[in-house]
Amino acid sequence: MKSFFDPKVQAELLGRLLTLEPGSPALWGHMDAAQMLAHCAEAMKMPTGELKVRGGFPSLFGWLLKKVAYDERPFRHGAPTARELAIAEPRQFEVEKACLLAEYLKLAKGPGSIANLRHPFFGTLTRDQWGILLFKHLDHHFRQFGV
Repeated sequence: MKSFFDPKVQAELLGRLLTLEPGSPALWGHMDAAQMLAHCAEAMKMPTGELKVRGGFPSLFGWLLKKVAYDERPFRHGAPTARELAIAEPRQFEVEKACLLAEYLKLAKGPGSIANLRHPFFGTLTRDQWGILLFKHLDHHFRQFGV
């Protein structure tokens, strides 16, 4: 399985990010490209410990689905997200792209950049599992916008 911490995977993801355009249409979901960038940037703050996300009721069952976080299957369309990661208000594309790139570069330093091993839904993850989850999340949203 691909991991965000593999330099080749990082280069692939970065190339995909740089091809995204403000008017890139979503193939599914409700977010526009700028909102998706903001969502991904916020999500990348969880493993660094910069963003605390409460698990809530669904997290009581998250451990049952934990393998979904790091197995080969891509995330399904319409998967639920944490309230703290839901972006509904309009955003500026270039601002959000810069924010995502900044968060990306923090984590690109390697597994040691992960300070929080606890995921609000899946529970405790290893740094390797976080690397896979980070890849799968970005891949999911980049595919959402055709990049």
